[in-house]
Amino acid sequence: MRAYKGAGLSSFKRIDRHLSYDRLMNALRYLSGYPPDILEQVHRLIAARRLHATLAQRHPDRHTVRNDRILLDYVGDLKARYLKSAPPLAKVMYDNRLQAVRQALGTHTAVSRVQGNQLKAKREIRIASVFKDAPASMLRMIVVHELAHLREPDHSKEFYALCRHMQPDYHQVEFDTRLWLTALEIEGDAGSKEGSAIATDARTHEDR
Repeated sequence: MRAYKGAGLSSFKRIDRHLSYDRLMNALRYLSGYPPDILEQVHRLIAARRLHATLAQRHPDRHTVRNDRILLDYVGDLKARYLKSAPPLAKVMYDNRLQAVRQALGTHTAVSRVQGNQLKAKREIRIASVFKDAPASMLRMIVVHELAHLREPDHSKEFYALCRHMQPDYHQVEFDTRLWLTALEIEGDAGSKEGSAIATDARTHEDR
C-alpha cells in the first residue's frame, strides 16, 4: 500500500500499489473544484474499491439508447416535451472523438450554411460515446444539459433552472456522473460490471 501527499490527498492514506499517483491525479480531474470534505469521501470510496458499487446502487437503471437512431428519438422526445419552441435539431449522434471533460460531456453546435440568399444555422448535439454504457439517469442529464443550451447559451441561473425543470435532481446526477467517470478511469469496465452485479445482488436480497 502507498500513501499520497499533497494535492488535497493528505487524508488519503492507503491505496493499492497498482494505482500510480499520475493515474489518480488524472482521474480526479473530473472533480476539480469540489471542496475537500467531498473529496475526502470520494478518496475513501476509491481506497475501499467501493466507488462503482456505490454508484450502481444509487443509479441501478440502465438505458437502451445504444445507437444514433435511438439517441435521436430519445433526444427528440425530451425536446418535444420541454422545449417545443426551441430551434430544430439537424443531427444527434454519439461521437467517439469526444473526450469527457476535456471537450465537455457532450457538445451542441450551430453549423451555419448558405441556403439561397439566407444564412441558416443547423443545430447539432453530440454525446461522448462512453455514455452508451452509463446509467440511464446520467445519459438523461447530459442530454438535458445540451438541450438547455438551445435556449440558454451560457451557464446562467436560467440555464440551470431549465435543467432542473427537465430533471429535478440534475445537480446530484451531474456530480454522480463525474464520480462515475472517475471510477471508470480508475477501476475500468471490470469495476463497473462488478459494481452493477453487487448492486443487483443487494436489490435481490431486499426484495426477498
